[in-house]
Amino acid sequence: MQAQQAMPDVDLVFHALGDPTRRAILERLSRRPATVSDLAVPFDMSLAAIGQHVQVLERSRLVRTEKVGRTRTCQIDPEGLSLARQWIEERKRVWEDRFDRLAEFLDEDDPE
Repeated sequence: MQAQQAMPDVDLVFHALGDPTRRAILERLSRRPATVSDLAVPFDMSLAAIGQHVQVLERSRLVRTEKVGRTRTCQIDPEGLSLARQWIEERKRVWEDRFDRLAEFLDEDDPE
């Protein structure tokens, strides 16, 4: 059986979610928008490194940024999470269908 090809956008979302720093950034942004400088405060890394994490989140459509003057503000973009949710729900449906068929099969073999 040939493996199903994942959608590139979904790959970007799961790649972005695979890093604990990016997940922490998303957690912080889930409360309210923040500047890149504000996001960098709790981390022991350079502002440039945080900026790179934000770029990964932006490419995956988990975060949107807006630059006003020298300040870049970040906020959650629900589209990326929606892609992940859709992918997970599709896998869940497949497995639920398989379990339902298994249950039907086992019920057919039941001597009662």
